Amino acid sequence: MPYQYVVLRCVPRVDREEFVNVGVVVYCQAADFLDVTWHCDAERLRAVDPSLDVERVCDALAFVDGVCAGDDRGGAVSGQPLTQRFGFLKAPKSTVLQPGPVHGGLTMDPARELEHLFGRLVG
Repeated sequence: MPYQYVVLRCVPRVDREEFVNVGVVVYCQAADFLDVTWHCDAERLRAVDPSLDVERVCDALAFVDGVCAGDDRGGAVSGQPLTQRFGFLKAPKSTVLQPGPVHGGLTMDPARELEHLFGRLVG
């Protein structure tokens, strides 16, 4: 089955063009699958910017989690079909949390692929 994914990046200061990978979102239309795995390593994030509000970053990631899960944490977009939710999540935003480019591949198990990508790209 084909799938798409984006890596979520914490970009504390856009002017410095530095970022830390903090999560991965995987979307697989054929499996009706949209999920995120994320981790905020406060020490690592503050190494890039000591003044960063790590709690704010975690709140933004919890919002992404809510969008994927289709629950109240994701606001109004959570009620949309999975395709539109992924479209919302992959769209660049001018915030501290930004998606990287969309990549794709083939998998028989999107949940396992998410774990693999997270371990390789974030962990």
